[in-house]
Amino acid sequence: MHRSAPRLSRILACAAVPVMLVAVGCSSDSDSDSKKNAGSSSSGTASTKPSEPTVEAARFDDLPDPCASIAKKTIKDLVPEAKKKNGTAGRSNDLAARSSCSWNGLDDKGVDGSQYRWLDVGFTRFDSDQSLGSGAKRATAEYTKQVTKAKASEGAEKIAAEPAAGIGEEATVVTYGLSKTGEDFAYATVVARTGNVVVTLTYNGAGYAGAKTPSSTSIVKGAQKAAKEAVAAVAETADAKVTPPASGSDDSKDDSKKDAAKKDTAKGSGSGSDSDSDSPKSTTKPKAKSS
Repeated sequence: MHRSAPRLSRILACAAVPVMLVAVGCSSDSDSDSKKNAGSSSSGTASTKPSEPTVEAARFDDLPDPCASIAKKTIKDLVPEAKKKNGTAGRSNDLAARSSCSWNGLDDKGVDGSQYRWLDVGFTRFDSDQSLGSGAKRATAEYTKQVTKAKASEGAEKIAAEPAAGIGEEATVVTYGLSKTGEDFAYATVVARTGNVVVTLTYNGAGYAGAKTPSSTSIVKGAQKAAKEAVAAVAETADAKVTPPASGSDDSKDDSKKDAAKKDTAKGSGSGSDSDSDSPKSTTKPKAKSS
C-alpha cells in the first residue's frame, strides 16, 4: 500500500496538465476576440465624420438694369437738365454680379447762377459659397466696407453717419462736404443691403456762378428717395423672373398654339415683332434719347 501512493500522485498530476492547457487556450482565444472587436469598433467610430452644414441659399440671383432702377420722375427732380436722361451705364464683366449707372447735369438759372447735380447708383451681388459663407453674410461684409469707404472720402469735411430707416434690411447714410473746382459740394452716400445685394448710392450738388450750395438736408432727402427705389428694383427684378405655373390641359395648349398659328398666318410673315414687345428688357429699358 505504501508503494501505490506515490504512483497515484503522479497519475493525478499528469491528468491535471491537459486541463490547465485547455483553460489557458480558451482564455487566450477570448482575449484575442475581444481585442479584434474593440479594434473594429474604434475603426468604425474614427471613419464617421460629421457632415458640414449647408450654407443658406442666396436670395437674389440677378440684378436690375441700373439705369432703369430709379424712376424717370425721380431723376428729373434730382438731376434737372441731365445730360443723358437715361443715364450712363458703368462697365462690368458680369452684370448679374456688379453694375452701375450715373447721371449729371447743370441747371442754368441765368443771372441767378447754376445748380449742378450728380447721382450715381451701384449694385453688387454675392452668391452663397460653401467655403466663403452665405451670400447674405458676404454682402454684410461688403456693406460694412462701403460705409467705411464713404467715411474715408479724400478731402471730405464734417463727416457724419447715421442709420437710414426703411431702406433694405440695413442702411447707413454718410454725409460730408467737399470743395472742388472752386465750389463747395454737399454729399450724401447711402449704403444699403437687401439679402445678398449691396446698393451704394451717392448724390451731390453745388451752386455755380453765385448760386448757393444746396442744403445737406435736401441732398440727404433726395439720396434716400433714390436709394429706396434702387433697393425695390432688386426685389422687382427677382419677382419678374418667377414663371407662373402652367394652367390647363395639354389639349388646351395645343388649341392655343393652333389659334396662334392661324393669327400669324393671317397677319403675314412680316409681323414677328409681337414677341419682342413681350420681352421684359424691351419694356423696361428706355430708349436712348439725346438731352
